[in-house]
Amino acid sequence: MEFLKVSSKSSPASVAGAIAGMVKDGVPVNMQCVGAGAVNQAIKAMAIARGFLIPTGYDISCAPVFSDILINGESRTAIRLSVYVHRISVSNFDASEFTDDFKQVC
Repeated sequence: MEFLKVSSKSSPASVAGAIAGMVKDGVPVNMQCVGAGAVNQAIKAMAIARGFLIPTGYDISCAPVFSDILINGESRTAIRLSVYVHRISVSNFDASEFTDDFKQVC
């Protein structure tokens, strides 16, 4: 399984673009993060990607799991985020259900 590897230095907007592109192409999206900063950037990217995708009729959510990985021969704990895609009806979409902050992203 391939992962988008997100670091603390990753641009959330760039990661969000990758997520949105993969969702639109029907490609499964999984991210791998090591460290709190990397998880922070991945979650910001998810929020931005939702703003890109909801107007197109897709919503996304994610589920985290811990995973032991090797980096340079050293055992580390990563958090892997599986992204789930939900089809929504844009015609029945009620933007009033979301906060003002979310509306600004759309």
